[in-house]
Amino acid sequence: MYVYNDFDEAFVRERVAQFRGQVERRIDGALTEDEFKPLRLMNGLYLQLHAYMLRVAVPYGTLNPAQMRQLAYIADRWDKGYGHFTTRQNIQYNWPKLQDVPDMLDALADVGMHAIQTSGNTIRNVTADHFAGAAADEIEDPRAIAELLRQWSTDHPEFQFLPRKFKIAVTGAEQDRAVTRAHDIGLRMVRNGVGEPGFEVIVGGGLGRTPMVGKVLRDFLPKADLLPYCEAIVSVYNLLGRRDNKYKARIKITVHENGLEKIQELVEDRFAAIRADFGGHDQALLAQIEAAFAPPAFVTKSVDGFEAARLANPAFRSWTDTNLAAHKNPDYAIVSISIKKHGNTPGDATSDQMRAMADIAEAYGHGELRISHEQNVILPHVHKGDLAKVYAALRDADLATANIGLASDIIACPGMDYCALATARSIPIAQEIATRFDELKIEHEIGQLKIKISGCINACGHHHVGHIGILGLDRAGVENYQITLGGDGTETTTIGERAGPGFSADEIVPAIERLVMGYLDLRLNADETFLQAYRRLGIAPFKTILYPAEDKANAA
Repeated sequence: MYVYNDFDEAFVRERVAQFRGQVERRIDGALTEDEFKPLRLMNGLYLQLHAYMLRVAVPYGTLNPAQMRQLAYIADRWDKGYGHFTTRQNIQYNWPKLQDVPDMLDALADVGMHAIQTSGNTIRNVTADHFAGAAADEIEDPRAIAELLRQWSTDHPEFQFLPRKFKIAVTGAEQDRAVTRAHDIGLRMVRNGVGEPGFEVIVGGGLGRTPMVGKVLRDFLPKADLLPYCEAIVSVYNLLGRRDNKYKARIKITVHENGLEKIQELVEDRFAAIRADFGGHDQALLAQIEAAFAPPAFVTKSVDGFEAARLANPAFRSWTDTNLAAHKNPDYAIVSISIKKHGNTPGDATSDQMRAMADIAEAYGHGELRISHEQNVILPHVHKGDLAKVYAALRDADLATANIGLASDIIACPGMDYCALATARSIPIAQEIATRFDELKIEHEIGQLKIKISGCINACGHHHVGHIGILGLDRAGVENYQITLGGDGTETTTIGERAGPGFSADEIVPAIERLVMGYLDLRLNADETFLQAYRRLGIAPFKTILYPAEDKANAA
């Protein structure tokens, strides 16, 4: 993985020193909160409901054990002993004191990390497929491209004050695990007619109050043209995007109001004008970066013990059925560590759990960890012969929940427990749903089901692309939860359809239970997933399940 060079180190240290001075001026009153706000946002510091919140960048979700241990140390030293992993593959600390933040940033810099551009109207943390470099369906590891984009976008002089925040996602695989069509720019690696790798370029996706699926700007863009083409897109948006209304300032609105054809024309013109300016320097840099992402030295040893362990231990077998994915090396597996134990806060990991994951990655995972946009942690390279040991270590750390992709593997934003923008709680609803399905003991019978919860229309919980999406709103001072159905965040991205009137906090969990139990009656067989059944049948039978009294009234 990429390691900071001298320039990176000097740049980050200088930013920390600058911010330390700004914090001191805020504390002594030389800066008002309004004056301080843009400065703190440039360094990932938010003011939430109860305290400041520091959002730390984990570029393309990749960590090494030393970095994970440092995150644990920061949680213990300056927070409350835990961190919250987010849908942008970052980690957030919810309780730092303002005077401690510069020390936290210095501690991050000690292990090649920072919080730059995790907020503000700039290009945010570049995300990627959390199975990158390991997935069996991958064309190429996209993380080198993501790192190139990170270096290009960091402190870019033209793009520090865009009309609105800007998000880029990249995947190198056939299956889209990076939700590229819900990003301002989505980059999906494909091959052209002669087998050369390049990118399908998607623009104008996004969720929030106006959810839109991104549109294809280029069917195939050669890798060598990627950086100038991305610069052309952001340059056009920077000039054309609206600044009169922040709710209409994202590039999705710019594309919608101007039309895809006009955006294509402007981007192609800008691309032609600036392409030569790059002069191949970006490709020389990319070659250096790619060397840092060479595959690990895979070991050759017997995998016979894996099947024997599965036969001997039903709990281990259940975990392997849900928490493993196919690796490009048949002797290896990709391990997804669930930090969604039933009843816990989705995305929260204690400092002890972080240290345990670091130790396991060091011992059995070639020293690599990934954060997924689904708020779990990935060990991308684990030999099948070591999986029983990995499972035992995870069980000791209370991290062996076998529920990846199931009903309790819920994405949830912090909601009104932390966020100043939220209009309803998300965390308690997620906890109650997960606990209920654990009580029913039917998660494995239900199969793949993605439930996503947002506590406001900003959609940080990605509810629009949940098979079942839940949106918490305020209705005359009372929490009300709308349900959307049929959303999908993969290569067949679909925005979920609103089912009907919302439910109170007391009603939402029974409604979800009723919906899922009804699906079990509707499906053709045990292999038909909730999403497949919904696409086959449409919304009508699911609405009847959700609103039985209304259906009877209409019939009468």
